[in-house]
Amino acid sequence: MNQPLASILHTLKGNTMTELNTPASAANMIDRATQRSDAAIQAGTEAAHQALEGLSQSARQLQADAGHLSQRGLDALRDGTRDLRISARRAGERTVGYIHDEPVKSMLFAAAAGAAVMALLSLAGRSHR
Repeated sequence: MNQPLASILHTLKGNTMTELNTPASAANMIDRATQRSDAAIQAGTEAAHQALEGLSQSARQLQADAGHLSQRGLDALRDGTRDLRISARRAGERTVGYIHDEPVKSMLFAAAAGAAVMALLSLAGRSHR
């Protein structure tokens, strides 16, 4: 239980009916209860502010982490794209080199590949009829 609230309840339990019958005692008890309830409200307000500050710090950290992760993702994508471009360029250079070194074989491979593609398209066209 909250300390100021417990103190208020203790004060109320400790007073007898005769103590509450005098106006000064009743006013004094009301003043003490008011002070303790104000202290309880203040403690609750401070706890709420601390909780909000903690949440705010957590949100800022999550935002910073998300920014860092997205930057790492972009860097990885850029590196992967660059590596793919380099690989494609090398493959193209090797192909051109092979065609230059073996022109007859290259023409035969190209003709065979074209014939295979045409055969597959012809078979695919027949199956849809």
